[in-house]
Amino acid sequence: MMRGVTALLTIAVSVGLVASGKDANDDADLRAPVRLVVDGDVIGWRRMSVFALPGEAVDIRIDEQRPVHEYVLRSEHGVVRQLTPRRWRWEAPAETGMVKLELEPVAAHGNKDRIELRAWVMVPRARVTDGSLNGFRIGDYPTKPLKGNPIYKPPPGFIEVTKHNEDERLSPHFRLKQFLVKQQMSEWPKYVIVQTRLLLKLEEVLARVRRSGFHVDTLHVMSAYRTPWYNRAIGNETTYSQHLWGSAADVFVDEDGDGTMDDLNGDKRIDREDATVLMGMVVDVERSSRELVGGLGAYPGTRAHGPFVHLDVRGTPARW
Repeated sequence: MMRGVTALLTIAVSVGLVASGKDANDDADLRAPVRLVVDGDVIGWRRMSVFALPGEAVDIRIDEQRPVHEYVLRSEHGVVRQLTPRRWRWEAPAETGMVKLELEPVAAHGNKDRIELRAWVMVPRARVTDGSLNGFRIGDYPTKPLKGNPIYKPPPGFIEVTKHNEDERLSPHFRLKQFLVKQQMSEWPKYVIVQTRLLLKLEEVLARVRRSGFHVDTLHVMSAYRTPWYNRAIGNETTYSQHLWGSAADVFVDEDGDGTMDDLNGDKRIDREDATVLMGMVVDVERSSRELVGGLGAYPGTRAHGPFVHLDVRGTPARW
C-alpha cells in the first residue's frame, strides 16, 4: 500500500478563466479554471478523485476552445505519455493506494489555478476469494449484466480503506469515510467503491443547496456503497442496486448537526416534503448536466431514520 506517494502532473493553462459573478455559496473559488475531462468524466472542480486498476491507463485532457499556453506534464510515479499538447495518458503504478496528480500553470504563483486529481489505485476484484477480500465480506455480484447493460458488469476493483486514509478528501466537500458500507465496523482494512461521476453529482447538488442559503460543509451521506453481502443482510432483495456499484447515495441536508433532515421548506416540520425540496434541487442539477442524470427518489422518515433522498448516476432518468 503506497503511503504519502505524490505524482506531479503540471500543465500550463491560461489564467483567469473562472467565470465571474459566481455567488459565494456556489464555491466559485473551488471551481476548476479549465474544463478537464478524465476518462470521459467532465471535472469542473479543483480537487476530484479518479479510480484505476494497477497498470491501467487513465486518459486526461483539457477540453477548451480558448487559446492556452504550451502545456508541460511531469510525473514522479506511473508512466505518462503525451498524446497531444492538451492530452495525456497516465498509466497507474503496480502498487495500490492513492496518488496525487497536480495540474497547474507553469507561471502560476501559489495554488490559485491548481487542479488536484487523486488517483486511487484499486485492489483488483480477482483477489476476492470465496466472497471475501482480506477478511472483509464482499459477497457475489451477478455474473450477467441487467438487460446487457455494461454498468452492471462485476466491478473491476475496490478501494482499500484504512485508519490512515479514511479521512482523505475525495472531492472538495466529501471524504472517503462517508461512503463506507456499515459492516464489520471495527475491522480494518475495509473496501469500498465510489464512482467519480457520483462525486461530481454530489458536489453539484451541494452547491445548489448552498446557493439556496443552507450553510452546510457537506451533505449527510446516510448510505452509499453496499457490498452484495451486506445488501442481502439488511433484507434488500434487489440484485442490481446502484449502491452495489458505488453509483448511488442516500443523502439529506443537516445544517444543525442533529443527524436528521433539516426543515428545508420552512413549515416547522421534518417530513417527506423536505426531501421533496432536496429532490427538486437534484432535478435542477440533472437539467444542467446530462452526464449526471440518474435515479431519484424522496423517502419519508421512519423510526430508524429521518427523510432522505436517493440519487444515483445510472445514466438514464428514473423517478419514484
